[in-house]
Amino acid sequence: MTAKRIKPVREGLVIVLPDREVQIPWQDCSPRLAAATQEQRLTAELSPGGYGIHWPLLDEDLSISGLLAGHHERTRG
Repeated sequence: MTAKRIKPVREGLVIVLPDREVQIPWQDCSPRLAAATQEQRLTAELSPGGYGIHWPLLDEDLSISGLLAGHHERTRG
């Protein structure tokens, strides 16, 4: 699965997929992101192909499919 874009918000990470948006709380993303500052979280960069996310200030890399697989989807309207 690929993302069209991402939106880091205070409550968690919003992943914009072709057919929906999914919000994942930071604590469900990774321990490093759960402990990060909001400034660190906001530096998220979506890979050109839409398959992964990199946080340069944290040296954290997560795949879209991994985030979605480990999360009980809650869509955003």
